[in-house]
Amino acid sequence: MDYTLTEEQEQLRRLVEDFVAREVKPYEETAGEDFPWPLFRKLGELGLASIPFPTEYGGGGLDYTSYSIVLEELSRLGTHLGSVLAVHGLPQLILNQFGDESQKRKYLPAMARAELLGAFALTEPQAGSDAAAIKTRAELRGDKYILRGQKIWITHGGDADVYLVMAVTEKGKGSKGISSFIIEKGTPGLAFGKRERPMGLAHHTREVFFEDCEAPRSCLVGREGDGFKVAMTALDSGRITVASTSLGLAQSAFDYALSYANERQAFGKSIGEFQGIQFMLADMAAAIEAARCVTRKAAFLRDNGLPFNAIASMAKLLATDAAMKVTTDAVQIYGGYGTSEDYPVQALFRQAKIGQIVEGTNQIQRMIIARELLKKFKQ
Repeated sequence: MDYTLTEEQEQLRRLVEDFVAREVKPYEETAGEDFPWPLFRKLGELGLASIPFPTEYGGGGLDYTSYSIVLEELSRLGTHLGSVLAVHGLPQLILNQFGDESQKRKYLPAMARAELLGAFALTEPQAGSDAAAIKTRAELRGDKYILRGQKIWITHGGDADVYLVMAVTEKGKGSKGISSFIIEKGTPGLAFGKRERPMGLAHHTREVFFEDCEAPRSCLVGREGDGFKVAMTALDSGRITVASTSLGLAQSAFDYALSYANERQAFGKSIGEFQGIQFMLADMAAAIEAARCVTRKAAFLRDNGLPFNAIASMAKLLATDAAMKVTTDAVQIYGGYGTSEDYPVQALFRQAKIGQIVEGTNQIQRMIIARELLKKFKQ
């Protein structure tokens, strides 16, 4: 594996850097809490809203490694757009891999142009890590599915135009009774709860309700009973995106801490000259570099059609744990200033925590890794 950026990847990185400086920073100075539609639309214009998906459906046709680099850079530069793209990418991935041709033609080009925003609706009040325990039902009646149930913590909830929804189509079959559906905003019976503001997220989540929600039979993505496989396939790739955005957070916090350690004076010299601070900086840099290498390996394996789910879980585990530790140490290096809203590291600290929870908690990642390690003894 070659960890250096290709010329094309470096051009992408510079495109992101220029976009953030020219468009994002001025927008965020005056923006409120609403979804940043102007920035999202601009991502579509720049070809960044569908980087790893086929050109025949409007995508960039690039590899997942390039996608990972873009997400990391967006997060490193202090914007939440990396997380926006990561969530938007999940329904794109599912439609591209499991959707029929009419579904691909209908949704993917518009999502690539950022004309449609996507959301992924799996989690329920009693089904988080145990995704197979979902209760939302989808009953086929004639040429329509009737959905009943509730989803929680749905990022882009209420804003998204299309929702990739997991629901039970056959009771008593556990994960084999789950199917996946593409539901459009405005579908009768689709409703949204109040805004939630999870710690560290710039944009809200909402509950999503299905109250005798009527959707055409054509909204089924893949075959009935494939929904759990569909969701897990998406989450395997999604863990690479979470690792990437977490790396960007960690790198940003490290850069701030390194600069501050060089500038801050105590006892007649910069605090970076004290061995205690040097050891912290060294550990921070090593953790980021190690997590980045594993994340790039996971993307490389995916790009080359090789098994990658265990490595993706390792990447997610290492990168999000590194982000939490690095941002915590960055606050420590800043001292009292690190807790102040006038300084950036406290915000990065708050943002880092969510990475250890989404796309499967880090405890679940350890279970996945161990399961894959032990498989070799059962063959």
